[in-house]
Amino acid sequence: MTAADEDRALPLAGVRVLDMTNVLAGPYAGYQLALMGADVVKIEVPGSGDLARRLGASAELNEQRMGASFLAQNGGKRSLTLDLKSDSGRRVMRSLLGGADVLLENFRPGVLERLGFGPDVLREANPGLVYCAISGFGADGPLSDRPAYDQIVQGLSGMMGATGTPDTGPLRAGFPIADVLGGLAAAFAVSSALVQRERTGVGAHLDVSMLETAITAMGWGVSNFLSTGVEPSRIGNENATAAPSGAFATGDGALNISANKQEQFEILCGVVGAPELREDPRFARREDRKAHREELREALEERLKGRTAAEWERELSGAGVPAGRVLGVREALESEQVVHRGLVHTLPFPGAEDRELRVLGSGVHVDGAALGPRRPPPLLGEHTAAVLREAGFREAEIEALREEGAV
Repeated sequence: MTAADEDRALPLAGVRVLDMTNVLAGPYAGYQLALMGADVVKIEVPGSGDLARRLGASAELNEQRMGASFLAQNGGKRSLTLDLKSDSGRRVMRSLLGGADVLLENFRPGVLERLGFGPDVLREANPGLVYCAISGFGADGPLSDRPAYDQIVQGLSGMMGATGTPDTGPLRAGFPIADVLGGLAAAFAVSSALVQRERTGVGAHLDVSMLETAITAMGWGVSNFLSTGVEPSRIGNENATAAPSGAFATGDGALNISANKQEQFEILCGVVGAPELREDPRFARREDRKAHREELREALEERLKGRTAAEWERELSGAGVPAGRVLGVREALESEQVVHRGLVHTLPFPGAEDRELRVLGSGVHVDGAALGPRRPPPLLGEHTAAVLREAGFREAEIEALREEGAV
């Protein structure tokens, strides 16, 4: 089966996405659509492109406009440069819209409209277009004109307030969770709107708020407040709903144990060689264990320190008690499970065929196959001419657009 055949077999094969997004939330959404088979055309500003091209741990890659942040979210996409501040650039954009299924952007609300492409104009240009706008706070409301930064959203959502301990919190998550959640929500919304369009022939205007998406992701922390008025407290690695459930010290590192059920607790006590804990009145019932979680932790860690986290993980998991080591990124990526599932994909490095690039694919398998990008992340403007030809532009027109600086 050729790469083209494989593309046709994927759920979003044949879908054309115009991706005008920058940095993380939007590009992450576009990447998820690309992994599902969509033809994602990344529209970038001539000469500079996505800011993520200059973001990452390597100064050399940043200088080459191939920053690690860009490489992570843009595999499989094609890059077209376009100046929407020029008349010619806007003319090209209108032409591209006619052949597109999805327009994805994460400007501040109102920016695209000021460039001449508000929702009404987009609907007129292509009634079937699915237009998805991702922003920090949504298209309206008192915060709508603020820029979207992950840490700001984490703080305003309540995430940081619920993270850490009374002494260490509030803490942000160690990765841009609000950006990623916003991107996932956008990709899901786009896919849903495409299904609706199949039935009705009519597109949709999707307004994705990173703040609201972050709040919805907090689960019981929010539902407890809505139902009972109780706000989440900062309890570190502990699970507020059960004990023993959290991260425990072993002979060589931390081990997560989630003995949330009565039978799991009783098995745990037997495996670690502390059957007497089952009969201790402080730990006999679920609520008792929650009230005395620190004493229970001390008693369990006294036994756990005699062996390694890996040994305990194998034994407890084998006995039916959920347990897993706390790993670093390298250990997680090199773990047998992740390697077996084929999450990491190797591609030629953009513009340097003798180098390799490793990127993440999707956590979703389709028909038993792992999903990864079909091509490496694009060089800035790498596919401009090809995309314009597909839109019906002749070579002389493309050259004139180049000379004018519109592309």
